[in-house]
Amino acid sequence: MKLNRREALAGAAALAASLGASGAYAADEIVVGAVFPMSGSTAQTGVDARNAIETALAIVNEKTDLDLPLAKDAGLTGLGGKKIKVVYADHQGDPQKGRAEAERLITQDKVSAVIGCYHSSVSATVSQTCERYAVPFMCADSSSPSLNKRGLKFFFRASAHDEMFSAAMFDLMDSLRKQGQKIETLALFHEDTIFGTDSANVQTKLAAARGYKIVADVKYRANSPSLTSEVQQLKSGGADVLMPSSYTTDGILLVRTMAELGYKPKAIIAQAAGFSEKALYDAVGDHLEGAITRGSFSLDLATKRPMVGKVNDLFKKTAGKDLNDNTSREFTAMITLADAINRAGSTDGEKIRGALAATDIPGDKTIMPWKRVKFDETGQNNDCDPVLLQYVGKKFVTIFPESGAIAKPLWPMKG
Repeated sequence: MKLNRREALAGAAALAASLGASGAYAADEIVVGAVFPMSGSTAQTGVDARNAIETALAIVNEKTDLDLPLAKDAGLTGLGGKKIKVVYADHQGDPQKGRAEAERLITQDKVSAVIGCYHSSVSATVSQTCERYAVPFMCADSSSPSLNKRGLKFFFRASAHDEMFSAAMFDLMDSLRKQGQKIETLALFHEDTIFGTDSANVQTKLAAARGYKIVADVKYRANSPSLTSEVQQLKSGGADVLMPSSYTTDGILLVRTMAELGYKPKAIIAQAAGFSEKALYDAVGDHLEGAITRGSFSLDLATKRPMVGKVNDLFKKTAGKDLNDNTSREFTAMITLADAINRAGSTDGEKIRGALAATDIPGDKTIMPWKRVKFDETGQNNDCDPVLLQYVGKKFVTIFPESGAIAKPLWPMKG
């Protein structure tokens, strides 16, 4: 089932209305808050996040034969079989709205933990609110590297941040250079929020360290109505590789404007976000044959680990699409949080925080191509190995690292 934008927004509105009353939860439920964009330009992302979380809850709350934490029993055995209920809130892409919604979830809905928020700028404010109330915050999918460097005690992120993702991108380019490809110049294209600026800062440092020249560094206002002047700057720079950090709507506009102005770099290596979303490829995929994006998840792993395919099938029944970089991280974050609540045997924030800090889930007990889930003193998992995916033949294939690749990189891109 494919939701169009109108259906996504209508569903979000119905969801918000259904969640208007707070505190009406059964005694056998553990309540967790989820703060995602349910309206605005990234509403579909919020709908997909909800589907990912509900897929995780179906596994946690009921018995399954999957080799995942909590899958073998119904509910949380550490809490007498109680089940997790997630209450969703819409931050609309606004950090201050996210802050207010997080406070409402904590003070009125009495949630035991909060998960979110897709936009790094919103995760920044929501996690600060959670810290103030001593409520654990599970950063499901925001990738700004500054988020775990603020000294927060209740912040946890299972997936990689953009320093780790960007390092993988440069590792790929270094590898291609050794194989004889001429890759010398880069163009950075990024929005003006914490996500875009942090990404650009990391890539600037890596370019200098690895011997690449940045010939264009273009920052734009998120949700701009036009990107003509920005694409003209990119075109005049003539870089070998374009490295965009953009959400879905801006990514679609970027690619369309590039086509209109006849700008075609040798390659696009994207910081996921919009470039991992089906909606972008549905809209402009004919211009993106060979585009590369970083990721946390590879559906190719299902050939080695059948459980990955089974979870994808469960998600697809609801969402009408495969798991991607975002939804796989949201699913894994919810499983990780539920596992910690179960081990804490309590809804007390401090005890859940302690259980999260003690987490050590082997990679083969997840759907991800990671070594494990284990948090350092900043709340960051450093064992979440990134992958690079290339859009070829209307699907993504894993091209890097070589140990997990099923195809060699297509270089230059054909789109």
